[in-house]
Amino acid sequence: MAADLKRFLNENFKGLILNPALVYAWDIGIRFQISNPDIPYDCPTFIEGAHRRALTLFDEIIEPEDAILVVTKVLTQKNNYFLQRKPLNIYRKYIKQRPNLYKLRLEKLTEIEEGFGEDDSLVYRFVYAGKKGDIRYPELLKALCYQDFEHPSTILKNQQESGYDIYFINLTKKIIYHLYDDRGCDILAKDKEDIRFLYEEYNDWILEYDREKIDALFEKNSTKE
Repeated sequence: MAADLKRFLNENFKGLILNPALVYAWDIGIRFQISNPDIPYDCPTFIEGAHRRALTLFDEIIEPEDAILVVTKVLTQKNNYFLQRKPLNIYRKYIKQRPNLYKLRLEKLTEIEEGFGEDDSLVYRFVYAGKKGDIRYPELLKALCYQDFEHPSTILKNQQESGYDIYFINLTKKIIYHLYDDRGCDILAKDKEDIRFLYEEYNDWILEYDREKIDALFEKNSTKE
C-alpha cells in the first residue's frame, strides 16, 4: 500500500510531500475555512458547525465506490516506546472490521526524509486502502475537529507530545483531502475542473486569506468564458 501511495503521488502529484499546508505546496487546491467565523470560539455549536462543513466537503469528493487511501502520519520522538508498541491503536476506533486492521502497513520515516531535518524525531506512516464505508469517517472527522480541545474523541489524547495528520486520498478521482483541525481543510486535485464545483457551490467557505490566489486559479481559462 505504501508503494501504491508513492506511485499515485508520482503519477498525479509529482514532488508533493504529504505535510500540513498542502495548499501552498501544490498549484491546484482550495483552502476552506471549516469553522464559521460568525460563531464564537467558546460557543457550544462552534465545533458542531465545523464538523458539518468538514463532513459536507468529504461527502462531496468521496463516493462509496471510490478507491481511497487513508494515510496517517504521526510525528514523535524516537524514545516514544508507547507508539512503537501499539501503533494500531490510532485506528481501532475508526476501522469498522477488526480484521481490516491487519491491512495497515507501517513505515518508519526519519524527519530528514520528510524534509524537516530533525534527527531526534521519527515519523510513523500508516497507509490503509479501502472504501469509504470501511471507515467511521464522521467520527474520525469529528475527532480531527476536536484535536485542539479536551474531548473524549481526541486522537492520541494521552500522547500530547506527539503530533499527527490524516490525509484521505481518492485514487479514483485523484483528489486529496486534508482536514488539519477545526480551522480549515485543504482539498487538492490533479485537474482543477474536478473541484471547480466545490469552488462554485461552497465559495463562501473559502478562507479569505487565500481567496485571491484561489479565485485566480479558477477564473483563469474558465470553462464558462
